[in-house]
Formats: sequence, structure tokens, C-alpha cells
Amino acid sequence: MAMPLRRILFVGNSFTYYNGGLDTHFQRLADSAVPPRVLHADRATKGGATLQILQGLGEVHAAIRDGRHDLVILQEDIPELKEHTVVPFLEQVRLFDREIRSTGGRTALFMAWPYERLNWVGLETIAEAHRAIGKELDLPVAPVGMAFRRSLQARPGLAMLGPDREHETIHGTYLAAAVLYGTLFCVSPAGLSYRPEGVSAEEAAFLQAVAWSAVQAWAATR
Repeated sequence: MAMPLRRILFVGNSFTYYNGGLDTHFQRLADSAVPPRVLHADRATKGGATLQILQGLGEVHAAIRDGRHDLVILQEDIPELKEHTVVPFLEQVRLFDREIRSTGGRTALFMAWPYERLNWVGLETIAEAHRAIGKELDLPVAPVGMAFRRSLQARPGLAMLGPDREHETIHGTYLAAAVLYGTLFCVSPAGLSYRPEGVSAEEAAFLQAVAWSAVQAWAATR
């Protein structure tokens, strides 16, 4: 993508606002670059919401319409889709993207992950749905769910999800922010100095490397 980004809006559910908000951690990562990438990140979120639910909220559309954002990042929670099909996700991305483009902004996708409570769908199906709509609409996809799997394969003891086995640990949130950084700026997050409380310097370096390897692997399959 590698476009100038001054204002970013995150649209999603608790996966986006957990642990203080992905917008906060992403902005702090960008601020820690040398030289700093100066930007402002906002969010329009609702707990438990799918994009279909968010589509019905006036405040979400107001944030898109009035925020003058260069980029809007959409986060779907595919396991929450009661239809047990990815079709509503594809439909809502098309609707949101049309609206975002009408404001002069661009759309990106934050690919989340499957979880046990709603286990009708797996990671490969989630990934393929994002790949398909990303290709159709020419949207960058931040493969966060794929990065979670890659991290767990390399270091199983570093949990990506918390006790509820659904929401991110602080390490999961940090990895998500690093994946977004690599996806949007087309550079490795390796060496960025920001790390939240609870993430050691060694863990941050590991997660930055995982993020970039996931971004590169995803780009190779587009």
C-alpha cells in the first residue's frame, strides 16, 4: 500500500478495542519509527458487532463521512455471522468500501481469527474470504489471524488469546498492530521501539519478525 496516512479509522468490535484499542497501539508503533510516522487514529466500534450490525449504526457512518480519513480499516468477526456463511461479510465490505471511496478515503481489511465458542468456521475459510474480497476490490488485507497461527507454531507458550480463548492477550494486540504496520507501510516493523506494558523487548522483537513474515507470506499468495 505504502500511501501517506494522516488519519485512520478502525471499524470493528471488541477485537479492535480490546487492550486499550488497536488504534492506540498502532499509532504508538508509528510514532516510534525513525523518523516518526505522524498520524491520528480513531475508532468506531461496538462489542459483539459484525459489519452488518455496524452498517446499521448512524455513528459509524458519521465517523466515516465526517472524519476525513485517508484509510478506514474494517474488522469482521466471521464466526459471529449467524448465517454460517461468509456471504454477509463480502456484501458488507462492498457496501462499506463504496461509502469510504465516496469520501475520498481507502479501505483496508483486518483479518481476525476463529475461536472455540463459535467453531463453525476455520482460519482457512476466513483467510480465503478476505483474499477473495481483497482481490475483487483491490484492498490491502492485514493477515492477523495467519500471524497468530505463525506465532503459536513458533512459540506455543506465548498466548495470542486470553482466558476466554476469544479475545487477544496484550501480545496478540501487539502482533495485530505490527501486522497492520507492515501491511500499510510495506516495511518491516522490526526495530520499532514501542512496546506496551507486559511485552518484553525480546518478545516485541519476536512478534515484529512474525508480523513481517506473515505479511510477506500473504503478499506472495495474492
